[in-house]
Amino acid sequence: MQILLLNGPNLNLLGVREPEVYGKETFTDYFRQLKNKYPLVDISCFQSNVEGELIDKIHEVGFSYDGIILNAGAYTHTSIALADAIAAVKAPVVEVHISNTARREAFRHVSYLTAVCRGVIMGFGLKSYELALLALINEK
Repeated sequence: MQILLLNGPNLNLLGVREPEVYGKETFTDYFRQLKNKYPLVDISCFQSNVEGELIDKIHEVGFSYDGIILNAGAYTHTSIALADAIAAVKAPVVEVHISNTARREAFRHVSYLTAVCRGVIMGFGLKSYELALLALINEK
C-alpha cells in the first residue's frame, strides 16, 4: 500500500510557527515516528509552498498510489485548481487539518476541497495524519 502525505504552504514551519496552534513537534520528527509505527505501509511525504507543485504531485501519484493525505494549508480556502486536481485522479484523498478550522477565523470555515475528498479529519494535532492513514488502511 502506497500513501502520500502532501503538505501545502507554511507546513514546513511546523514546530516553529504558532506552536500554540500547531504544536512544537516538527513534521520531520512526526513523519519518522509514523513510518516506524506503520512499517508495512509505504508512506512518503512531499511539501511545497507552491500551488502548482502540489497539483503536479497529485497528478503524479493520483493514478498509482492507494491514497493521498492532504493538508493544503491556506490553499484549502482558496484553490479551485487543487479541487480540480483531486477530482481528476483515482486515488482517494483525505483532507487533513492540524487545528480545528471551524473554531478559527471565519475565512477558514470554507474548504474548496472537502466536496472532492473522501473525508476530512481536523483538530487532533499531528495525530490527524495518523487518523487519516488509518481511514485509508481500513478502506482497503
